Amino acid sequence: MHRSISLGSCLTAAVSLLAGPVGVAQTMSFFLTSEGLGSGADLGGLEGADAHCQALADAAGFGDRTWAAYLSTQGNDPVHARHRIGEGPWHNAEGVLIALDVDRLHEVDVNINHASAIDENGIRIPYAHLDEEGNTLSPELEEIPAEHDILTGSREDGTAFPAGEDRTCSNWTSSDEGSAMLGHHDRRTLQPGVFSSWNSSHPSAGCSQPELVRTGGSGLFYCFATD
Repeated sequence: MHRSISLGSCLTAAVSLLAGPVGVAQTMSFFLTSEGLGSGADLGGLEGADAHCQALADAAGFGDRTWAAYLSTQGNDPVHARHRIGEGPWHNAEGVLIALDVDRLHEVDVNINHASAIDENGIRIPYAHLDEEGNTLSPELEEIPAEHDILTGSREDGTAFPAGEDRTCSNWTSSDEGSAMLGHHDRRTLQPGVFSSWNSSHPSAGCSQPELVRTGGSGLFYCFATD
């Protein structure tokens, strides 16, 4: 799902958030994984995804915190991504404020974009670039393929999809059949003036690594410190 947002409001919100403390004054509590598990959307379930977040955070020097993947699951006992990531606030590896709390995390103007949704080492993930007129470049014109499709399995409010049509690749255990709901970490689409959701943009073409890459991603997901 895409939302039309004025560029001015997004820039105003971003400037306001970026004006906060930057650097070691804030401890990292949010990052985008620098790499996936290499097995498509089969993450070993929520447990495997959380362990991946924890391992990457540990390697980056933030293993003293408890980390959880921003992922939902479907079924008779669904898990909602928004309920498993703590209460906030969250800052990235550069100390930039992402959101103060869960409700603000799921507002349209949340500070998640190509510059703020960085990995645990403070490195930007390949994103969709803009041309001279401010329109998103088509994939064939990109020098480096964008990896802006991020696994979430969630609706825009951070809740799980109802049971039925697969939006979580069998609750993150399939690298074959099924599909996963994806967000765009750069908030960019091929529709001029239309911003995409960071957590619920469109479903993947499939659950295998090649299908995730073909859709525009590489099996990455968001990690949040819960404490």
